[in-house]
Amino acid sequence: MAEPLHYQPSPTRTEPSAQEALNELLENLHQHGFLRLANDMVKANNDIGKIVAAGLNRPGTQNAVQNLSLLFMTLSTVPPERFNHLLLALRDALLAMKPASDTAQQEKSAPGVSGVLKLLNDEALWQGIRPLLAALETFARAMQGDEEKPITRYSGKPSRE
Repeated sequence: MAEPLHYQPSPTRTEPSAQEALNELLENLHQHGFLRLANDMVKANNDIGKIVAAGLNRPGTQNAVQNLSLLFMTLSTVPPERFNHLLLALRDALLAMKPASDTAQQEKSAPGVSGVLKLLNDEALWQGIRPLLAALETFARAMQGDEEKPITRYSGKPSRE
């Protein structure tokens, strides 16, 4: 007797092949004008390069890039949960400013000496001011320090001047 054949049919494709996906991508890029833009940029390569180099070679642009870099390096040292807490507190403070301003506008007279004395005895007010005073003290101490080049602060290496 003959032995049975072990035939297994190949599964039907459900996704396009790489070549089909590439053709579809190319057609979409063409339909939306990206290929024309890329071709024009390649043709104008020298002109675009000169414009970008001239723009980046200005002192103001260099300062802006360095300042952004410093901002990102500083933000990288703040834990996200603390930064989130700070942003939410800042948002709440900004939202509280308008109603407080409206209330102050409705009051026609100044609080006077008795109003100031009440504020001095307001425990909630002092609890709220304490973090601001600590931040102000830390900021003032940091501002009194000597300025140094950022490369020295972040890498410990002296800068060449």
